[in-house]
Amino acid sequence: MSPLLELTDAQIGGWVGSFLLPLFRIAALLMTMPIIGTQLVPVRVRLYMALAIVVVIMPGLPAAPRIEGIGLPALLLIAQEVLIGVMLGFALQLFFQAFVVAGQIVATQMGLGFASTVDPANGISTAVVGQFLSMLVTLLFLAMNGHLVVIEVLTESFVTLPIGGGFLTQHYWELANKLGWVLGAGLLLVLPAITALLVVNLSFGVMTRAAPQLNIFSIGFPLTLVVGLIIFWIGLADILGQYQPLASETLQWLRELAGAR
Repeated sequence: MSPLLELTDAQIGGWVGSFLLPLFRIAALLMTMPIIGTQLVPVRVRLYMALAIVVVIMPGLPAAPRIEGIGLPALLLIAQEVLIGVMLGFALQLFFQAFVVAGQIVATQMGLGFASTVDPANGISTAVVGQFLSMLVTLLFLAMNGHLVVIEVLTESFVTLPIGGGFLTQHYWELANKLGWVLGAGLLLVLPAITALLVVNLSFGVMTRAAPQLNIFSIGFPLTLVVGLIIFWIGLADILGQYQPLASETLQWLRELAGAR
């Protein structure tokens, strides 16, 4: 009879470390990134996807440190991997939220701020215009294989940000400083619509001064709403030209956060 296979603690710890630690980074990214990390995708499906990605990329990953039981060093390594995955996922969330902010701004200007609906992806109430732009940018992101670029950057991050390589606090500070970019990008997206609606409101103000007997409230709101919808419809013709620079900047910034080429 052949002897039983004997495994040492070092071998078990090495195998667990090479599989479990990358799993935490990948699962953290899939739990926080847009599209996959929303409530539309069940948590069990996200975990299965994380397991599948780990199994595929594990043979090409650098050697991971060995885990010796559940102690403070192992918990610190797990926390580091979770932070890296959350950092990459939150960077993508900023890109998608820029379009949601743009929709909220233009909806408020045209009088559709009260027209809100429950966002099934996040479970919160958002303006209809913002929800429409969110769905549109999701379709554009998938059509241009943005999710494949994210998986590529995630795979390269195990080389540029190796497991157990220490916390990169400067990357987290860069992520915090990027929060203002969301509002700026949202304003740039709807700046033409805001300018046109401002001209319309100024025209109504001049009409009110010229003809005080004119009931501006009865005709101003419907006209502002109709003109706002027309301006928004015309602006959608250039949505691809607005999407591409922001998407390129976001993916490039994602590579810089991960230290990838």
